[in-house]
Amino acid sequence: MVKLSITDLAVFDGVPAFPEPLHVGRPNIGDRDRFFERVSIMFDRRWLTNRGPFVQEFEQRLTQFLGVKHCIAMCNATVGLEIAIRALGLHGEVIVPSFTFIATAHALQWQEITPVFCDVDPATHNLDPMKVETLITPRTTGIIGVHVWGRPCAIEALQKTATKFHLKLMFDAAHAFGNSYQGQMIGNFGQAEVFSFHATKFFNTFEGGAVVTNDDDLAERIRLMTNFGFSGYDNVVYVGTNGKMSEVSAAMGLTSLESLNAFITVNQQNYVAYQKGLEGIPGLHLITYADTAKCNYQYIIVEVDKDVMGISRDDLVRVLHAEKILARRYFYPGCHEMEPYRSYFPHAGLLLPQTERLTQRVMSLPTGTAVGQDEIADVCAIIRLAVENGRELTRRLSELKGN
Repeated sequence: MVKLSITDLAVFDGVPAFPEPLHVGRPNIGDRDRFFERVSIMFDRRWLTNRGPFVQEFEQRLTQFLGVKHCIAMCNATVGLEIAIRALGLHGEVIVPSFTFIATAHALQWQEITPVFCDVDPATHNLDPMKVETLITPRTTGIIGVHVWGRPCAIEALQKTATKFHLKLMFDAAHAFGNSYQGQMIGNFGQAEVFSFHATKFFNTFEGGAVVTNDDDLAERIRLMTNFGFSGYDNVVYVGTNGKMSEVSAAMGLTSLESLNAFITVNQQNYVAYQKGLEGIPGLHLITYADTAKCNYQYIIVEVDKDVMGISRDDLVRVLHAEKILARRYFYPGCHEMEPYRSYFPHAGLLLPQTERLTQRVMSLPTGTAVGQDEIADVCAIIRLAVENGRELTRRLSELKGN
């Protein structure tokens, strides 16, 4: 473990603890040889896209793994959201959290659907069902819940509200691949759920995503829309776009799937290491995962209480960045503070106190197979040192900002 004093921190004049940046979101890589075998087969087939054999196999494997009826692989999760939204016939207003990645809101606005931002539960960071009901108007057609950090939304409560008001319910499950809820895998809830397989996710296909559903008619519409609306060789029967996953991405997905348990095991070991390394730090709260459900442990998320710690989340991030630990503020700012929503809804923050609070407190720390136990111990030591000297660090950082 690195031994530091306050003057050793690189934000002032010391040598960084890590000669190479320690990233949040550095991609997991499975068995390279197995991947290259698949790429060679792909070249021999000369079938690179248009729902080739690897895409078909990938979709089949995911339906089995998730226990769902239908999986439609996508070029990315944002397009998956857009297609699912359109296939569900959403229009007018749709209730979403502001505490999410901007793609959730953009997927609606792109189709001239108004995202109505709802506050979140401060304990779960997910949509607050009680607040959802207060935002329903005659123009509301749906709800999109986001399983933030992979922790499931209040699914029953949201479904009860959706049923009561005759609304469609879908989930942005970008963080939740491999997680379960009450004995069922995420992917089985609402009318549809959308996964992200971007390179920053613990399970990746380079770039990609999938929409999963147990609704036969909805699955047929989504599949048509993903391929320009083609039904057969030269028969277009529906408005569509190009949302197809490529063969090379599916090959990566199949390879990643074979290492899925190993990725999760490393994530869980890292999570336990952070639990031990950060234990007892006043004002620092590491979010927890339910030990009664399957979990991918993909995110190491802490909340920073400036009043207790004597140092703000942003200043702590500055200290970590100076040490080449690329921690990130999540989700900062909230969607309602980004354009065009900031201009459309300038007073939205008045209805989002918990969201505004979290955007000032939440930080993500490096994890995944590229991060080792010794590195985690060093990260925790630097955080502990920064907290122990919080007020002095804040003063000196203020002086640096003034210069």
